[in-house]
Amino acid sequence: MKISQAWQLGIWDKYKMPVPRHRPTSRRPIWIIVLISLVCVSLIGAYIYPPQHYPACYFFTSSVCTPFKDWFPAMPTRPLTDDEMASRVVTKDILSLPSVQSKNPKIAFMFLTPGSLPFERLWEKFFLGHEGRFSIYVHASRENPEHASPLFVGREIRSEKVVWGKISMVDAEKRLLANALQDTENQHFVLLSDSCVPLHNFDYVYNYLMGTNISFIDCFQDPGPHGNGRYSEHMLPEVEERDFRKGAQWFSVKRQHALLILADNLYYTKFKLYCRPNMDGRNCYADEHYLPTLFHMVDPSGIANWSVTHVDWSEGKWHPKAYRARDVTYELLKNITSIDENYHVTSDEKKVGTWRPCLWNGEKRPCYLFARKFYPEALDNLMHLFSNYTAI
Repeated sequence: MKISQAWQLGIWDKYKMPVPRHRPTSRRPIWIIVLISLVCVSLIGAYIYPPQHYPACYFFTSSVCTPFKDWFPAMPTRPLTDDEMASRVVTKDILSLPSVQSKNPKIAFMFLTPGSLPFERLWEKFFLGHEGRFSIYVHASRENPEHASPLFVGREIRSEKVVWGKISMVDAEKRLLANALQDTENQHFVLLSDSCVPLHNFDYVYNYLMGTNISFIDCFQDPGPHGNGRYSEHMLPEVEERDFRKGAQWFSVKRQHALLILADNLYYTKFKLYCRPNMDGRNCYADEHYLPTLFHMVDPSGIANWSVTHVDWSEGKWHPKAYRARDVTYELLKNITSIDENYHVTSDEKKVGTWRPCLWNGEKRPCYLFARKFYPEALDNLMHLFSNYTAI
């Protein structure tokens, strides 16, 4: 027994004197000071020595997370062209821009469709009660849409013909972004098709997209015929084969990246001229390669490398699996919303598949907020199940 304890238990009891109440020295203020100091040192260090690991990039702007020298491939030994120099300067300035502080940040939902949107009633259910936190833009390329929801009335933008697999698809995406960027309160931009449906309630989607500093652009390297086999040496010297990437076109991007897409002309022109169907015996589709390649080259740490829109390619066909009314069940939607790893497979003979966790601010989370492709006949089943599956 320690002396102090003996003193208290023995001598003090002997003389029946009250034991003085000694309050231990409080250490809480010291720990608070130490904790605040560590946080300050960490933040200062992050700016002086920018973090290079991917999860750290969720909390910092791209310009802090990745130094300018790493935004692009290594500086080539050849002299840069005037267009390359201009592109680097513009990209650097855009990625260095501070985030726009908005009192009412919104998500722009951009629908790319040939005509009417068959799931307007479902989207209306998704949007209702959240007015002022979203904007809607519709690019209808073939015919004027008929609306089933008042939320979509008057939301069409000037549209032009879109041909699958051609640069007109990218042009339509840029047209949607140009319209949505006019509203300075739009801070995130989601591209959706007419066959897309929401998988979660609005609050979940809003917090998921607005609570991180990255864009969700699908991007991976495929050495097979449907990946690098589509590359053309005409893209040299600006785009080398080692930088050629592939991914789904359905993106969700922050405002900085939306501006960058509109500002880019150098790489866009390369894909407009040299990535198209039936060119040099290849079928290259700009909507599958342009944005993945662009962001791999200019801001690789600023994208998640997966799309938040689910699609099922397991059938191995030219088009993904499409869901009819009989396919739409609670179990199907629950299974999709529980997926927390994204999958890419190469198109060469090896068929190498890669699973990677979907990291949101460094934490493993479900990958998908939306899903496609659903036939219009599935609307009633989706409406019936909406409250249940969006609560998953």
